[in-house]
Amino acid sequence: MSKYKLLAVDMDGTLLNSQKKITPRTVSALAELAKRGIYVVTSTGRGRAEVSDYPEVIKLMHYGILNSGGLLFDFVRDEPIAIHGVDEAAILQIIDFGLEERAMIHLLTTKKSVARESDIQNMAAFDMAVYFDMFNRVCERCDDFKGYVRAHPGEVIKINLYHRDKESRDRNFARMSKLNLSISFAEAYNLEASPAHITKASGLVELCGLLKIDVAEAVAIGDAHNDTEVLQAAGLGVAMGNASDEIKQLADLVTLDNDHDGVAAAVEKIF
Repeated sequence: MSKYKLLAVDMDGTLLNSQKKITPRTVSALAELAKRGIYVVTSTGRGRAEVSDYPEVIKLMHYGILNSGGLLFDFVRDEPIAIHGVDEAAILQIIDFGLEERAMIHLLTTKKSVARESDIQNMAAFDMAVYFDMFNRVCERCDDFKGYVRAHPGEVIKINLYHRDKESRDRNFARMSKLNLSISFAEAYNLEASPAHITKASGLVELCGLLKIDVAEAVAIGDAHNDTEVLQAAGLGVAMGNASDEIKQLADLVTLDNDHDGVAAAVEKIF
């Protein structure tokens, strides 16, 4: 019998294959864990709106670590249980940085996803075409981001800036690094900004505390830069076969890639 009581699994590049689908084998593996009383939670940079496309998995999860740790969410009650908002002054500066670099600005709140219509219709320019259908369906449209932030104080939990190239991203990384934030890389040229010290790892620690579980009893699976801390914090950190060498080296175990049921293979081996 496994000593682990909780599985925290990333979505993009991990739970989802390259077509953004979850295979029947993976669903079955997670369902078996849930049936055995093991907590299955998503640990993702996505917000509540972006995880709504996967009801077959969400129904197996009582809780989610969303917005890269900025939001702990109760899927059963469909409500937040912990919220860590970004400082308004920092958000306004990030918006300016995004506008200066002609980046796609994406705000995530407790339940909403906010972006400009013009950017959504041009997501290929930000190497984000694979997400167009989802963004087109779930995003609230907004052109005045600063007005939105001021009208919704304390609600913005995370900001994504999707850039057109690496040079643009790197310029904004230098600017944003001067602010008191947690910044991580995701997708091709994205920067994710969360409150200082808020990461998927802090979300895992917070959720384990609420559930009265030792973090050493948790398994985390991921593939990207924003999974670094959670793979190190969990009792067992698992890197996907499609992860970078850097992520694989810090993990305790490497599984198959996301197009070959890597999550299912890890679950079957560990649990």
